[in-house]
Amino acid sequence: MYSQKLGWLLLSPTIVILGLFGIFPFIYVLWVSFHSWNPFAANPGMIFNWAENYRRLVFDPQFLASLGITLTFVFFAVVSELVLGYILAQALLKDFPGKAVFRTIHTLPLIMAPIIVGSVWKLMTTPSIGIIPYLLRSWFGYDLNIGQSAVAAFTVTVIMDIWHWTPLVTLSLIAALVSLPSDPFEQAQIDGAGKSQIFWHITLPLIRPALLATVFIRLMDALRTVDEVLMLTGGGPGSSTRYIGVHIFREVFPKTNYGYGSAISVIVLYLTIVVCWLLYVGLIAPRVKRG
Repeated sequence: MYSQKLGWLLLSPTIVILGLFGIFPFIYVLWVSFHSWNPFAANPGMIFNWAENYRRLVFDPQFLASLGITLTFVFFAVVSELVLGYILAQALLKDFPGKAVFRTIHTLPLIMAPIIVGSVWKLMTTPSIGIIPYLLRSWFGYDLNIGQSAVAAFTVTVIMDIWHWTPLVTLSLIAALVSLPSDPFEQAQIDGAGKSQIFWHITLPLIRPALLATVFIRLMDALRTVDEVLMLTGGGPGSSTRYIGVHIFREVFPKTNYGYGSAISVIVLYLTIVVCWLLYVGLIAPRVKRG
């Protein structure tokens, strides 16, 4: 009994912090999403409008377009990060000249704030002074201008996200790979299994929990990408990079549609939970049942 009380006592600060910074804000946003509210209006009171905000977003073409481009962005970014992260993790497990320097440089983007990342890429892709447009123009004769080309803007935001977050995937997979037992791999080599067979039938199943946890983290981050995209493209040109996070920002701050912005935020949270649950059910739950 004493140890149980002590455990709750030690957990109480975490529970309080979680409640203040996690649960309470969610409940408040959920409450606001059922209201029409402009705190800067002459009469800033909340007006309860039932589910009008949710009905509105279902028929809002800007929201639907933003959702579609966001899911496309998340797919290309997260899949690319997983592939590159695994390749780099395997490379960093081997010894080669300059490994320590490469590992340090590789992890630098991870410690940069998103707004700094966006600013750096803005400088690198500005047609008049950027190194990337200069190299593309010199080598391939291609004039990169993310302010005019929707495809170029979308592609650069994906590459920027890959550059920023691949180190996280790499570190997670290194931790998973170094903890793998050696016996299954030795037995597979004795049996004459090839590298692809070892990967699909041994490595991938063993690192699946760590891989899925990394996917969860990246999905949550990618779905609410705001800062770096605002700094790089501002959501343009047009609405080509107006991802969900940028769309919420535009609705809440310039337009002061707090109720509608809150409703979109709730939908994004629900979408994230559903996607993560589907991944868990499809990849982890069957293995747990098999024991």
